[in-house]
Amino acid sequence: MTFVVTKTPGQAPSETEILSMEARFRRHDATVGIIGLGYVGLPLARTAASRGFKVLGFDVDAEKVGMLNAGRSYIRHVPSEALQALRERQLFAATADFSRLTEADAILICVPTPLDRHREPDLSYIENTTREIARHLRRGQLIVLESTTYPGTCAEVVRPILEGGGMCCGKDFFLAYSPEREDPGSLDFNTASIPKVVGGDGAAAQRLAVALYDELVVKTVPVSSLQTAEAVKLTENIFRAVNVALVNELKVVYAAMGIDVWEVIEAAKTKPFGFMPFYPGPGLGGHCIPIDPFYLTWKAREYGIATRFIELAGEINTNMPRYVVDQLTQALDQTQQRGLKGSRILVLGIAYKKNVDDVRESPALRLIEMLEARGAEVQFYDPFVPEIPRTREHPTLRGRKGIAWSTGVLAGFHAALIATDHDAVDYAALAAAVPLVVDTRNACERNGVKAANVVKA
Repeated sequence: MTFVVTKTPGQAPSETEILSMEARFRRHDATVGIIGLGYVGLPLARTAASRGFKVLGFDVDAEKVGMLNAGRSYIRHVPSEALQALRERQLFAATADFSRLTEADAILICVPTPLDRHREPDLSYIENTTREIARHLRRGQLIVLESTTYPGTCAEVVRPILEGGGMCCGKDFFLAYSPEREDPGSLDFNTASIPKVVGGDGAAAQRLAVALYDELVVKTVPVSSLQTAEAVKLTENIFRAVNVALVNELKVVYAAMGIDVWEVIEAAKTKPFGFMPFYPGPGLGGHCIPIDPFYLTWKAREYGIATRFIELAGEINTNMPRYVVDQLTQALDQTQQRGLKGSRILVLGIAYKKNVDDVRESPALRLIEMLEARGAEVQFYDPFVPEIPRTREHPTLRGRKGIAWSTGVLAGFHAALIATDHDAVDYAALAAAVPLVVDTRNACERNGVKAANVVKA
């Protein structure tokens, strides 16, 4: 059954009608539409359907839609078996037909928010999606944006588009913001076990969004406004970006002093207060941490404020691949008296973080391009990424296939560069077969491998 607010256009729904809508969410007697079936949308769809909601997933990629309706997942941490079970119970279906948005009582937007070539926010996915919703908007629907963005996006971009057809926010439909919080590859957290921040455009929207998310996740955290909820997500990711930049800078400083930054961090984290461990690496990856801070720096300029700290952190993290290439070059010269040109280099790990198959913004892709630009012959191995998929920033790498793992193949490289520290790798075999291993993640030592040919970078 589809609920429709019975008031005339522009007239606020009554308390009885709001209570009725809340009750339907509490009873799971509602259809949830999710737009964007990627690393955020598909786990969310699985969670909602497993709670008994009827879920309709929308995506412009017809191939993805076909796979999902056949019960086949393209995301590692959403098993195909789980999708098949939901399909059999008729709780989940995928479609590219956006006219079916009218069937949904709540529409959750989970589309990308990248940066453009000038490192400014690209809201085209949000804008196009919102226009599609506006074409099929019916009275009584709850619209929730989950995509990470700058404070003001819902009020300044999403709401005007939705109201363009003559309906009024807070009276004919309801708008909220609840930022996604995913931790791909984590064994400790999944969509349902992570609290959700919820900000509504008015009290009614807040109540409805809380009623829905209360049934999806372990805890909801209501905040006072759309803008506050948008700021919460940016704050979380900026916090991580800044702290990773700090340890990356410390790594460079301590390396010059002959001090192992990983040993320093392990000792420092024994302090039970006032310290939180972050770890260095070859750069930042994933859709959030390398991108989201720049959404705030862009918006801050509107208010004449310079975000120097955030921009400095971005500069440090962006420069880490260059530092790693320099360290590899120096190690090759010192151990084999050879330069990068003509050297055969194995990049170990293409995913942006361990134990996932997600390559978005992965520093490993930039490392490959930088090494090849300096004349190296580069191949890669990743147990979760057998072939490099299409990416916006590195189109020329699309379709490259990883090597087959064997002692004989490994022995053919002059050096291995560990960019991602997957658990499913035999680091002892790597160190035994390759004459030089440059480790940006301290993976070898953490796995009990201490060898003279392993260099930390």
